[in-house]
Amino acid sequence: MNTLELPIGGMDCAACAKKVQRALKKLPGVENVEVLLSAEKAIINLDPKVVTRDILTATVHKVGFTVPAPKTDTPYYVKEGNDLQRQLFMALGILFGVILLLVVGGEALGLFEAVTEMVPLWVGTLIVAVFGATIFIDVIKSALRLEVTAHTLMSVGAFAALFTGQWDTAAVVVFLMRVGVYIERFTSEKARGLLRELQAMAPTKARVLRDGEEVEIGIEQVVVGDIIVVRPGERVPVDGVVIEGQATLDQAAITGESMPVEAESGDKVFAATIAKLGYLKLQAEGVGRDTAFGRAVKMVEEAEANRGEVQRIADKFSGWYLPFVAGIAVLTYVLSGNILAVVAVLVVACSCSFALATPIAMMASIGAAAKRGLLIKGGKYIEAIKAADVVLVDKTGTLTSGKPRITDVVSLDGTDVTEIVALAATAERHSEHPLAEAVRVEARERGARMAEPDRFEAIPGKGIRAVIGGRTIEIGNRRLIQVDDAYPDVARLESEGKTLLILAIDGRPSGILGAMDTLRPEVSTALDEIRKLGIQKIELLTGDNERTAAAIAGPLGIGFQANLLPEDKIRVVREMQAKGHRVVMVGDGVNDAPALAQAEVGIAMGGGTDVAMEAAHIVLMREDWQLVADCFRIAHRTMAVVKMNIAFTALYNFAGLSLAAFGIIPPIIAASLQAVPDIGILANSSRLIRQR
Repeated sequence: MNTLELPIGGMDCAACAKKVQRALKKLPGVENVEVLLSAEKAIINLDPKVVTRDILTATVHKVGFTVPAPKTDTPYYVKEGNDLQRQLFMALGILFGVILLLVVGGEALGLFEAVTEMVPLWVGTLIVAVFGATIFIDVIKSALRLEVTAHTLMSVGAFAALFTGQWDTAAVVVFLMRVGVYIERFTSEKARGLLRELQAMAPTKARVLRDGEEVEIGIEQVVVGDIIVVRPGERVPVDGVVIEGQATLDQAAITGESMPVEAESGDKVFAATIAKLGYLKLQAEGVGRDTAFGRAVKMVEEAEANRGEVQRIADKFSGWYLPFVAGIAVLTYVLSGNILAVVAVLVVACSCSFALATPIAMMASIGAAAKRGLLIKGGKYIEAIKAADVVLVDKTGTLTSGKPRITDVVSLDGTDVTEIVALAATAERHSEHPLAEAVRVEARERGARMAEPDRFEAIPGKGIRAVIGGRTIEIGNRRLIQVDDAYPDVARLESEGKTLLILAIDGRPSGILGAMDTLRPEVSTALDEIRKLGIQKIELLTGDNERTAAAIAGPLGIGFQANLLPEDKIRVVREMQAKGHRVVMVGDGVNDAPALAQAEVGIAMGGGTDVAMEAAHIVLMREDWQLVADCFRIAHRTMAVVKMNIAFTALYNFAGLSLAAFGIIPPIIAASLQAVPDIGILANSSRLIRQR
């Protein structure tokens, strides 16, 4: 099975997306389809031998939507061409509707009764047919596919009004259906707004060195390995490594952090960041969708696919709500015989508002969070973090900065401390672990010579084994090399919260290097904020021993589990889940990947790394614990808005149906009230865009 992304134009509401999804899912060779309203595309798992892009395109066209060309100078979501005719037609319809409302309103006051009576019914019917043609045709096509839409009932209501001779009521219903379409389109556009703001940050041009000359080319022509030149005021077009120059970079597009950073030779820089001062020459390592920024945008685009339980319930409710309304209309006619009350019931119902109540709020929050450097992969993770009651935390690179330094070097058998550092640095020469880098830094500072090991072996969760000059050198923790409290420095260093690197020569413990990693300064405040939001159980998971873990966890007021291998962390998560807890795991996205994936919500302090983005459900683009607290705040506020949207929609529809069924509100008023829930949901959800 292959995965294809198909851009889709013309979708204005959740019902549109469902219509496309149902049509594509029926095709032979299509295994799964996710239609994303906000990103205006479909993600399709298919067998390319059975279904082609042309078949998919024809199917989308058949249900009334378009498939823009994959390569255009402007993003496919920018509507052009024939859409101008549709907008002009809508403007004329709205103008007609305003005039009609004035006439009908005046007629209701007894001012224009003669005017409406002067218009023959056939003329009124023609007016309704002309301005409602596209909607009626869509309703008929849907009926032929055995589908019922929100416009189905309103169209029946309009036909019923014509049947009773009330062409003016039918005309108002058609007008308000068009206004409703416009409101739904506007609502969807608001949800897309933040996503488009992100997309707009993507660089489109790059200045590349070709044959010694600077050439400006489109970003799609840049390849990995190209040498890129970035001047002051320009966006960095690719992910790459600086090979020459120095500049001050604004990384807000990637990290959400407004404070600039300095970049110089050897530093990694990211696409979409802006060079404020200075000049850079860099070698491209990632281009387009393969950059940290590109992956971030893709995650936000596809977040809509990860619908939460609330959204699934709303979708199911929308499916049986329209038949329920039809039943109310039939019951109203049976009990009262009042055809006008039946028309009012049919036109007051607003099923789209149920479908919009959750996704609009979710996408507003996800888009706003992304601009601040917090990537949430879907609404279901917002729901999950709101329901969580346990937070498990990794130590190195998560609670701490991940940049430890060697504070103590102790000889256990009289070996010279400089030799201990030299052997340790040689053994760790090819290791990528943060502690290995700390050892190498210590060796350079002491002037200790680092040789090339004859053999090197990494032992996951324990340490390193190497052969150096015929001697077997091991360096690692107590699981690799057994030492006890008979060595007084062991207890002392561990009680100070330091991580021990024990060095053994030919199986004999010979030295200890004590490493200290600094706690992130904002951790304590962030943990307090998380507790205030209802999380009472917070535990540290670490490979360090109990004394070291206690020295870190104690001042923070959290529990701990020590001496854990990477595979033990996923076991702890599963044990918590087996007890009925909902777990949030916070890690650095590398060795914590299995635990991050197993938890209900995995939060990666990954700084945009590939592993972090793949493993976690929420990715922090900068290493700041305040963003972890923000995750919980966003979840609480978003779910509060979702509940308000659903409650408002339910109460509004209940009141409207009741008043219409008892004949208290006439069809014209019922039709005019139909769009109110959409406006209310949009206004309420828009608050999430501005949340701090």
